[in-house]
Amino acid sequence: METISGYAKPSGSEKIWSLLSHLSGLIGVPFLLPLVVYLSMRGDSRYVIDNAREALNFHLSILLYCLICLLLSVILIGLPLMILIGLAYLVLSIIAAVKAADGGCYRYPLTLRFVR
Repeated sequence: METISGYAKPSGSEKIWSLLSHLSGLIGVPFLLPLVVYLSMRGDSRYVIDNAREALNFHLSILLYCLICLLLSVILIGLPLMILIGLAYLVLSIIAAVKAADGGCYRYPLTLRFVR
């Protein structure tokens, strides 16, 4: 669990966009919101871009892991793994949102870096 620091003090709106990017899966738009934030804030705030990129990579990784679990459900190990992934998704999203609210960027463990 690493944090990326070294940002200038983010404004309130930057913190909100970063926070929403991490919690987007819990509010029902796991890929759309971080992607829109990442693309629209590209030239404005490195803090928001880094948080949106991390959230997007995390959501894409979770999708891939769930698809693999779907295939593994044939041999009865997929469902327990999917439950563990769901719990990890909830906990890690909340941890990342807290880090974003504190002005940092959380690097999710076991996340594939699709967007750089």
